Amino acid sequence: MSLNESPVSGAPERSAQEVFPRPAVGLLPKYSAGKPPRVLEGLTSYKLSSNEVALEPLPQVREAVAGFDGFNRYPDPLVTGLRERIAREFSVPAEDVVTGAGSLGALVQIISTFAGQNDDGSQDEVLYAWRSFEAYPICVGVAGARSVQIPLLADGRHDLDAMAEAITDRTRIILLCTPNNPTGPVLRTQETHDFLAKVPQDVLVVIDEAYVEFVRDPEAVKGLDFLARYPNVVVLRTFSKAHGLAGLRVGYSVSHPEITQHLRVTATPFAVSQVAERAAIASLDNLDEVLKRVDSVVAERERVASALRAQGWEIPQAEGNFVWLPLAERSAEFAELAGTHGLSVRAFHPEGVRVSIGEPEANTRFIGLCEEFIGA
Repeated sequence: MSLNESPVSGAPERSAQEVFPRPAVGLLPKYSAGKPPRVLEGLTSYKLSSNEVALEPLPQVREAVAGFDGFNRYPDPLVTGLRERIAREFSVPAEDVVTGAGSLGALVQIISTFAGQNDDGSQDEVLYAWRSFEAYPICVGVAGARSVQIPLLADGRHDLDAMAEAITDRTRIILLCTPNNPTGPVLRTQETHDFLAKVPQDVLVVIDEAYVEFVRDPEAVKGLDFLARYPNVVVLRTFSKAHGLAGLRVGYSVSHPEITQHLRVTATPFAVSQVAERAAIASLDNLDEVLKRVDSVVAERERVASALRAQGWEIPQAEGNFVWLPLAERSAEFAELAGTHGLSVRAFHPEGVRVSIGEPEANTRFIGLCEEFIGA
């Protein structure tokens, strides 16, 4: 029987074009992953578009995963070893930790658990600053909830006053990205306390700290310090950035048992593989070395940011492993020029361009590119 023939005699033929997703899917923005750089003859190309750490994994991590051959067995669904290691490292109860496939996987669990479409057809609201992590509106839309996006301030920071005013009786979750991806500034401790004082206790507040290890601002929020005071706070972290394990997909949330008991119901079974768990544990066991590598990235970030400001660029305070160029309508133009120089960057046209801190040679070339662009 051919693919076009009906398996039932006399039944009309059907086309795959008749199969449609839920209406909400058609409204979702598309996630655009950072693209690899162009291959240019005689020039080494660099990828600065995905906020990855350019350094190779620690030798201890390589050793921990080398020779693993238990792929025929499912991993521990509770990821007990890693949760206990996180608990010891950060002085939190292991039962307060819920793992996921990267911090994005952990975030999907949170949103799908606490926000969506209700039986009467009404939508819960998820409130967050914009522009921020581009997966936020996708996660919210897939869950059936409604995004409420509050524009950033001119300096790339959250407008917490406007966010507080936007809270309604339908608000279920507030997402706070600090440092904010892609603009770079952090939320500061006192302003966040002041904001949380305005948030009803039945609204979940997620402090997304994917880049926390790169932060050097002494006034920056420390999410774990907020847990003891605020029962409605969830802290989100990942091994993808500072630990350099982006390809293994392991992240986690930390919250109170009243929240984690529900997150475990919606958690994707076996989302964290045995290899990812081993690598993450080995990385935590050698956290001092991880943080030394982070220091080298931060030093490069400061070198790049200082050079750009000396050229005349007005850029937000960079506290992640990236810098933000508020180029507006010239964003696509800059990204195209970067490609001709063997650099891939992440354009959010027509708002700006995010450039990850990469190898020193790549950063130096980026500085030169910026000088050329601003001079032109």
